[in-house]
Amino acid sequence: MSTQTEIPSLSSLEYLPYLDDAGCISEDAQGKIGVYAIFNQEKVMQYVGYSRDVYLSLKQHLIRQPKNCYWVKIETITRPSRKILEDIASAWIKENGATPDGNDSQKAIWTEPINANPAMTEEEKAQYNQNDELGQIKIRKKVARRVEADIQQQLSDRGVTMNIRFNPKLKEKGLLDLK
Repeated sequence: MSTQTEIPSLSSLEYLPYLDDAGCISEDAQGKIGVYAIFNQEKVMQYVGYSRDVYLSLKQHLIRQPKNCYWVKIETITRPSRKILEDIASAWIKENGATPDGNDSQKAIWTEPINANPAMTEEEKAQYNQNDELGQIKIRKKVARRVEADIQQQLSDRGVTMNIRFNPKLKEKGLLDLK
């Protein structure tokens, strides 16, 4: 746990498995304020973030990038301070030697809701353009459910067993994010 004067080096922290043996993210980070670095299977840094609830943020990243979330390093702080969190995140990125794609060119896929609309088939696009607003909502929801099923399958293939619930209201817009 950090105080205001010390910034732990990334190398001083141990790699923690993203998922435990039961296929869940460790609840130790639940409700904790902190900084985290996410690594792929080869322990290459993918993203550095900070959050008021590290557990929820890790869960969001897992649904957005299931193939890139294998290892994590976490540093928690006792009091919320955006400056301390930003300083730690910046120091870790600098120590890494390069800005990870998740903090650069791929930031949106790590931090924004999943946009299912590009997954529309040509037939769905044609129907979408011929429908009124209610019909368009139904098509967006159908596409979102299909993308959701694909994500759930990827998570299952990874051995994830924890409950994943998507926000049903966002599906009307063709977006997927956790509830």
